[in-house]
Amino acid sequence: MHEAGGKCSAGRAVILTPDGRTAETFAKECLPETYPVVKANDVEDDLTTFTAMDQAALLLTNRYDGIDLPGDDCRLVVLAGLPARGDLQERFLHESLGALEVLQERIRARIVQGSGRATRSNKDWATVMVLGRSLTSYLSGPDVQAALHPEIHAEVEFGRTNSLGTTSSEMLENLAVFRRHEQDWAAVDTHISSQREQYTRTVAPSARELHNAARHEVAAWEAIWNNQWDWALTAVQRVHQLKGERTPQRYAALWNYLGYSIAERLAQQNGDSSHRDTGARYYRELQRKAQTSSFLTHIASPSDRAHAPVLGDLDPLDEAAMIAVIARTELHHPDRFEQTLTEARAGLAGTEYRAYEAGLVHLGTFVGASESYGNDDDANPAAPDAVWIFDDARWVTWEAKSEATPTGEIGPDNVRQAQGHLRYTEAERKASAPSGSIALLMSPKPKIMAAARMLANDETYLVRPPMVLEVFDRLIRAEQALPSQWLPLLKATPVEEQ
Repeated sequence: MHEAGGKCSAGRAVILTPDGRTAETFAKECLPETYPVVKANDVEDDLTTFTAMDQAALLLTNRYDGIDLPGDDCRLVVLAGLPARGDLQERFLHESLGALEVLQERIRARIVQGSGRATRSNKDWATVMVLGRSLTSYLSGPDVQAALHPEIHAEVEFGRTNSLGTTSSEMLENLAVFRRHEQDWAAVDTHISSQREQYTRTVAPSARELHNAARHEVAAWEAIWNNQWDWALTAVQRVHQLKGERTPQRYAALWNYLGYSIAERLAQQNGDSSHRDTGARYYRELQRKAQTSSFLTHIASPSDRAHAPVLGDLDPLDEAAMIAVIARTELHHPDRFEQTLTEARAGLAGTEYRAYEAGLVHLGTFVGASESYGNDDDANPAAPDAVWIFDDARWVTWEAKSEATPTGEIGPDNVRQAQGHLRYTEAERKASAPSGSIALLMSPKPKIMAAARMLANDETYLVRPPMVLEVFDRLIRAEQALPSQWLPLLKATPVEEQ
């Protein structure tokens, strides 16, 4: 963005950040010390404070609409950070509960509004730069892109494709071509226009369920405000009855907590054991749906511990695995079992992809998945190489690069393919993945490209071939064979942290 001497090649730039901390970090790390910085209060009444300068950065916090900079006023917009921390409620939903799906529409609207600050007509144009791991990962999601307007979808996909594996010098040259906006860019513009015809805007997953639940949520909060606890519990029950194909699991955990709290309050008030039973049911569901959420640390507070129902020590995932293994009658025949073991281990010890994927499917059966299946259609790269379903306790999807060479780096396309498998499985099964579900990318390559890390979300983990065999051998020896014991091995290497 900057040339020698600390000048911005685009002249003026507007930088949009979700909070003050991100704004301060951007100003400190991305702007030269002497570079003019204009804040929101400087332009509240008059934008000329910014537009009169040849070189300046307009640094705005949580201001994605309301300021228009058309034409030559501004040709560069920087979106730094995911716009999901606008207030305390958003921070709780995003950071503590991890229920990002509840904020999807709000986030998309802010991205569209923010990128449009300098493009106020069909003939206007500006570079939109996307920075930050959370934002780039978010915009790379197939569901997120599908919910965008086709034109924006095409622009986002063009930017993503032409950023991956591109050097800084190449990127600067591309930006220079765009700024000149001459014949060289006209061909690219025509390409983007043709691409948008391939896209159809779709409703975001879980949007229908959230819409249907909204009026019952309002009724619940009104009842709570008025101390009408019986009616509040009824409203919470109606929120939970509205289950659909893609019910947002972590947000459901919050309503399970509210149901538990209200039922416990009623049990204390009137001594009705049925309310305590209801509270225990909500508490169990809370534990299942919020397994990977930091919100659970609050549930361990002294006030909750005093009344929390006594639950069994058995992990729901372990319980699901044990039930599935007992039900697998094909595992009860020694000859057939030994043959399957031999074939599975040979596949997982080799590199041929069909044998390896078959080995993963067998391994899923051994670890206790109630369903373990693979991709029977080689022509469908979107499908996972293997899927392990542990009822409603956990899903595990696999992208196995068994034939990759043990040299070089894992690229962003591999990461994007792997972490798209959970969404694919949700669409295929017409259900939401349980909280804590993970996408595993198996590859022997020793390194990960920086661009691949930028795209990774917190559900995606890197697994090396020896680790798969270690899990296999543990199971055969009946040594630490429960999911709670071997799953940490497969989750030891988050892609985004490498």
